[in-house]
Amino acid sequence: MPSAGSPIYSLAIIIGIAIGAAGWWKLSKNDSRLPIIYFAGIASAFLGAKLAFLFAEGWMYAGHPDRWLAWLSGKSVMGALPAGWAGVELAKKATGYRQITGDRFALLIPIPLILGRVGCISAGCCPGIPIGDGRWPAVPVEIGFQLAALTGLLVLQWRKLLPGQHFHLYLIAYGTFRFAHEFLRATPKPFLGLSGYQILALATAIAAAVAFRTRATRSGTRRSAI
Repeated sequence: MPSAGSPIYSLAIIIGIAIGAAGWWKLSKNDSRLPIIYFAGIASAFLGAKLAFLFAEGWMYAGHPDRWLAWLSGKSVMGALPAGWAGVELAKKATGYRQITGDRFALLIPIPLILGRVGCISAGCCPGIPIGDGRWPAVPVEIGFQLAALTGLLVLQWRKLLPGQHFHLYLIAYGTFRFAHEFLRATPKPFLGLSGYQILALATAIAAAVAFRTRATRSGTRRSAI
């Protein structure tokens, strides 16, 4: 049964969103379309988080007496990330905004996710599989990944490496990490030994790799034309 959420978990999510909103607002003072794009991404991420849980394991609670509690409380970052990405792209098309926003979003993602995982520790959710007399430290390991990802993103920005590709790189890295790490997490794995989250993680990593390749090809074409 997914956790219904502790006050610390909820507070961590709210703080994470507030940090992201503050950072985005600071970057978007010169264009009124950017707040719209940010909040479209947030709304899409919340919807995706819910749908991902329902796909991965929510359907398994159909006959459970506490199914409504499970359905209301269940959510997953593995749905939030690709759905938020799609929401941003749709909002950009709707508003006519043509600049690259991925590098900004990439830097705003790890900190809210770290705070969310701190909330997981408080709520006692998202455990690892039993190992010996204990369990695999799934949540601390994921926090470690997010810290490493944040460091890498800061280095990319500081060194001005691969501009316009930071969000794609993050999704490739996290999707790959999450696919592998799911084997050590205590999540239902009804799809030929895979969890629904693994399927979403793999699909996200592949989609991001395709987007990375497409943008790199377009950038190369533009440079060749100059």
